[in-house]
Amino acid sequence: MDLLEREAVLRDLTGHLRAAVSGPGRLALVRGEAGIGKTTVVRQLAKLADPHIRILVGACDPLATPRPLGPLMDSAPRLGRAVRTALTGALAGTCRPDEVFDSLLADLSAYPSLLVVEDVHWADEATMDLLRHLARRLPSIPALVVATYRDDEIGRTHDLTTLLGTLAGYPWVYRHDLAPLSRRAVAQLAGGHAVDTEQLYHVSAGNPFIVTEILAAPDEPIPATVLEAVAGRLAGLSAAARAVVDVLAVLGRRVSLPLLASILPAPEQALDEAVACGIVRTDGQVTEFRHELTRLAVLEAVPAAYRLRVHRQVLAAMRSGPVAADDLALLADHSEGARDPTAVLEYAPAAAAHAAASGAHREAAAQYARALRYADRLPPDQRTSLLEGHSQACLLSSRLDEGVASRRKAVRLRRALGDRLREGEDLRWLSSWLWPAGQTAEARQTGLDAVRVLEGMGPSRELAWAYLNLCQLACYEHEGVAVAAAHAEKAIALGERFGDTGVVVQARFHAAAARMLSEGDGWEDCEQAVSSAMTQDLSVDAGFLGLNMCWFAALQRDAARTTAAVSRAEAYCLDRDLLSYLLCARAWGSWGLLNQGLWIQAADAAQQVLSHPGSPPVGRALALTVQGLVRARQGKAQVWPLLEQAASLVDSNCLLDTGLGWEARVEVAWLAGDHKLVQAEAQRGLDALAERTHPWLSGPLACWIRRAGGDPPQVPAAGPYALELAGDWAGAAARWDGLGCPHEAALARLSGDAPALHQALAAFEALGARSAVARTRAVMRTRGVRPIRRGPRAATRANPYGLTNRELDVLKLLDEGLSDAEIAARLYITPKTAGHHVGAVLTKLGVHTRHEAARKLHHSER
Repeated sequence: MDLLEREAVLRDLTGHLRAAVSGPGRLALVRGEAGIGKTTVVRQLAKLADPHIRILVGACDPLATPRPLGPLMDSAPRLGRAVRTALTGALAGTCRPDEVFDSLLADLSAYPSLLVVEDVHWADEATMDLLRHLARRLPSIPALVVATYRDDEIGRTHDLTTLLGTLAGYPWVYRHDLAPLSRRAVAQLAGGHAVDTEQLYHVSAGNPFIVTEILAAPDEPIPATVLEAVAGRLAGLSAAARAVVDVLAVLGRRVSLPLLASILPAPEQALDEAVACGIVRTDGQVTEFRHELTRLAVLEAVPAAYRLRVHRQVLAAMRSGPVAADDLALLADHSEGARDPTAVLEYAPAAAAHAAASGAHREAAAQYARALRYADRLPPDQRTSLLEGHSQACLLSSRLDEGVASRRKAVRLRRALGDRLREGEDLRWLSSWLWPAGQTAEARQTGLDAVRVLEGMGPSRELAWAYLNLCQLACYEHEGVAVAAAHAEKAIALGERFGDTGVVVQARFHAAAARMLSEGDGWEDCEQAVSSAMTQDLSVDAGFLGLNMCWFAALQRDAARTTAAVSRAEAYCLDRDLLSYLLCARAWGSWGLLNQGLWIQAADAAQQVLSHPGSPPVGRALALTVQGLVRARQGKAQVWPLLEQAASLVDSNCLLDTGLGWEARVEVAWLAGDHKLVQAEAQRGLDALAERTHPWLSGPLACWIRRAGGDPPQVPAAGPYALELAGDWAGAAARWDGLGCPHEAALARLSGDAPALHQALAAFEALGARSAVARTRAVMRTRGVRPIRRGPRAATRANPYGLTNRELDVLKLLDEGLSDAEIAARLYITPKTAGHHVGAVLTKLGVHTRHEAARKLHHSER
């Protein structure tokens, strides 16, 4: 398990250890629920301890009859003879326990020591007395005693509670809580795994043990290790307490005491026992499982007939009183569990609408899907409304396939019903989501169909949005300023007429964006539209516009604007559960990092997008392209499979429109020295752009033709590309430097004089662009530029530790604090292989921890 978000506790503990071994001694209590990482922290503390400190580790066991002084027995081999003799005598009954305690104090007084006693909640009475004896006398010995325990398993009458009360008055006793991991840490642990990190966080509640077990068994709904751990926790419960746990599992996540009492009479004592075992917790009048996965594990073992009975009892109890909006989801769940379709259709749609209004789009999608399972008994109009709600919730929660499928069904049903207005609205929604699905040709035709249907109905708010959709498509497909402006004008007129602020803001935004992408003017107008949408809390509209700004900034290769736009979009979309937009924003962010020359970070960001099962095709295609370009620039193999996979996800127009996909194929051909393929692929792209105006798309393709020795046609080209095509390589390079794009600046300098070539070579070497380095040296040889820098000599590249090149790469990643899984993703190897490399590095460096290895790296660089 990787050590994440434990730095502060570990820093405090190492500080305690340094202070304690110099005197006076200290006691540190490390507490947290099962699986929270207590053992990992104390093991890391032991690894970080100075070699002159003696490490003593013992643990208490969950035995029916605990071993007397079990932790001391574990540590005995490293203790002095006097302690071992006294301990043997105590166990044989020939020596008093206090003699053992005194001999241990004497032994600890002789050597600076770290004494770890794990799982004190399982300690026997003698061990409790030992800790009490040691704690009082610690100021006189050079030792740190660390005791760990599960604070979720000790109640008011537990022996440890009494001991903790005794320790409360000692100023040399310190307490450290280990909190669950944050969403960010869970996502970091899941790096390289194809999982929904939000769902992973939800079911694990940030418990590191549960997170790692899910990741280790991704195909199991509930990992066997979790089932076994839960069964072990429940085994000691009484029948009454087990009944409480089973009922709580059926009832759901947060259960009020009155509701529980309506199912189980007088449950208080049994509930206290269940809380004491650590599997559930209470907060005032509400009880819940500590982790959703634990609840599911318990639920799996509850007999189906018992579950049905409980669901029916709860449904009847909840329906007997007033229904609050927050109860709708539970009522829908119990309705389905009670096998009551009528109740499902009463509560699930209402729960879905409430969730959608609250911005909980994933929950809304699940509730709509629940209702649709029983919708065949509804009239067609109501069934279609459910499909429309399900589609929208799925699309916003990044379940595009489901959302598009539901919207297609809705279109057919509205057409059959003769509801032309709703049919046109559904066609417009379908068109708007086919584009991020990578189906741009169908998106355009469907958008035109929507306008055709709605224009036949006369002016309407729905028609305003259909015109806006055509404006958006004109902008994204670079049809020109006039086309986008014409659609925007119609949308704005109807939007103002019907008082729809959202359509007006978006129309102005996309008209300005089309102007910006074509003529270079309009960024400020776009920013004003985004600010207006966010200020008016047009949630979905603002998230959508913020996402587009990420794309436009990356497309124009503006590093500062891309960074700012991605940061804003991520924060906004995270707050409002706009998962589709969030994942696309991160994909554009990976492109921005690539432009800045931060290739490792770009590949990591792209991997995050690819690891999420809900990433839209457009985002996945871009992330694959970024990874392919990083590999190509670094001179690695397996580039074309990534680019071909990207191309297979979207249609050819989408590959071209998004900006990087087509150009990447051209660059990879250039890096391989295939100038014919460069010119052919670039010309194909320019032919596809013949009827459109986008200097940021046609400009780079023309430049690649020129770099490959061809004669590019006259096409619109943005600033730095236009300068390079005009022969002003210095001006182009300076423009790229100003945009924060070192790789593009170096490419421009390849057309320059000898100093420019040397500067380009140095830039490529600094970036680790092995393929471009080789191409630059070839250009220098052709032009007779001497001397040619060949990079570090072999003697310089060598290192005093005998590491291979791959092991050096691993060592540098260890210095970044990466886990084996993250190293594997970064180097495109398996986590198991990464683990082998890490072990080899530690062995060759003669160290035991990753931190020590990182220090060796910095020492070798001095």
